[in-house]
Amino acid sequence: MSVTVIGIGADGWDGLPTASRREIESCEVLMGSSRQLDLVPGEFERVPWPSPLVPALPGLLARYEGRRVGVLASGDPMFHGIGTTLVRLLGEVRVLPHPSSVSLACARLGWALDDVDVVSLVGKPAALVVPHLHPGRRVLVLGGDPREVAALAPDARLTVLEQLGGPRERVHHSLDDADPLHVLAIECGADGESLTPGRPDEVFEHDGQLTKREVRAVTVALLAPRPGELLWDVGAGAGSIAVEWCRTHPSCRAIAVEKHPERAARIKRNATRLGVPGIEVVVGSSPEVLDLAAPDAVFIGGGLTAAGVVERCWDALRPGGRLVANAVTLESEAVLTRWRGRLGGDLSRIEVSRAGAVGGFTAWRPQMPVTTWVVTKENA
Repeated sequence: MSVTVIGIGADGWDGLPTASRREIESCEVLMGSSRQLDLVPGEFERVPWPSPLVPALPGLLARYEGRRVGVLASGDPMFHGIGTTLVRLLGEVRVLPHPSSVSLACARLGWALDDVDVVSLVGKPAALVVPHLHPGRRVLVLGGDPREVAALAPDARLTVLEQLGGPRERVHHSLDDADPLHVLAIECGADGESLTPGRPDEVFEHDGQLTKREVRAVTVALLAPRPGELLWDVGAGAGSIAVEWCRTHPSCRAIAVEKHPERAARIKRNATRLGVPGIEVVVGSSPEVLDLAAPDAVFIGGGLTAAGVVERCWDALRPGGRLVANAVTLESEAVLTRWRGRLGGDLSRIEVSRAGAVGGFTAWRPQMPVTTWVVTKENA
């Protein structure tokens, strides 16, 4: 099947280079949004995108098998665009890019393109912007409601750039009634959190079932997250390990498993508030509910003494994956000792004391020691 993806801007046909115009003119079928299809002249069959788009794409493309198909895309089709989806589906696709809205926005603002974070909120929750809000950083947001983003970044300066490159281009600071075809520019203020795991316990809503910050920082370091990897957080409690894992990189994913429904709801709230709303929460007892996508890393924070939990987690773990388990009771510590004897790995004990008031003085208040087992599944 011959498919060419042609990037087009708000300036429409007049802004297209000669090669892109010729490609469109040679098409038998042209697909795109209704707005994009209205931008170009020509005698060909026009096919507006259905909604929802992605599930319908395979059948839609099959319907026009053997015909010369052109696909219109906003700006650069390979930058948060339909081009990447079509490449995944078809393998080989010819792409004729156009300047992206991000390139145009940086040109208007005088920002260095290589020093800007880009977040797409098209069909996604505004909370995804939170992990990018750091002091002095610049962020460009594609799609979404500027007012929702503004509520998450109260000390930032926001600029709305509408219809970039077209005759109705407008750059302003009003957040009301923004044109659907807009980019939101954020200049972050002084507020923001570190990317390093070990956030204060107070940022998490919890009922006491929380991996404390010092232990959490060590645990995430031992899990060793890498971009694109999937974590199982088993016996997730407040979901703090899954949250910290996902905040290390936008492509990191996590499934939090928690048997108590009220805690599961709390995990979703923590994930949304801390900018990683994509965390999947599975409610149920382990190992019965652990028929999930194979993980790259597993953390067992609760349920160690339940029969079959460690076996199921170990069997599901991908080759080269890491399993980390924490124990605070003698019974769960015994489980770790037994499994270390079978699979190897390292056992360590983390003991933390925090300074607290004793009358008019200050003394150390020890927390419960945590035994940690970490083991790597050898590459096959």
